[in-house]
Amino acid sequence: MKLVAGLGNPGARYRRTRHNVGFEVVDCLAARWQVECNRERGRALTAEARVSGEKIVLLKPLTYMNRSGESLRQALDYSPLALEDVLVVVDDVNLPLGRLRLRGDGSAGGHNGLRSIISHLGSEDFPRLRIGVGAQMDGADLTGHVLGA
Repeated sequence: MKLVAGLGNPGARYRRTRHNVGFEVVDCLAARWQVECNRERGRALTAEARVSGEKIVLLKPLTYMNRSGESLRQALDYSPLALEDVLVVVDDVNLPLGRLRLRGDGSAGGHNGLRSIISHLGSEDFPRLRIGVGAQMDGADLTGHVLGA
């Protein structure tokens, strides 16, 4: 079994924002695998799919980005997954738009969602896929950038 956790913020206000790229990846996978990520389990929306005979759980935390670790910790408490079987998908303002960076472990790198996960799991040893959303060059508030469409 594997788990793909796409980070984002719940609610219509945040839909289609840069910060919700993780949610969009989960939604794309769900569509591809013909499942709906709409089952509320604990503090997340989930779906289960079978891909090449393996069960894959899709997860979208309902705890908001900065508290994503609470949701992922809860999911892992009820499943027999090792950290290497979890993939966390997040936005990254330090990568150019559309650039991907896949790593097997590492620091939060300034990302509050990853910081929360590391804190709640007590480890940096989980794979993460960072998706570039570009940085705002004019020195404006970064929050406004990531919460922009």
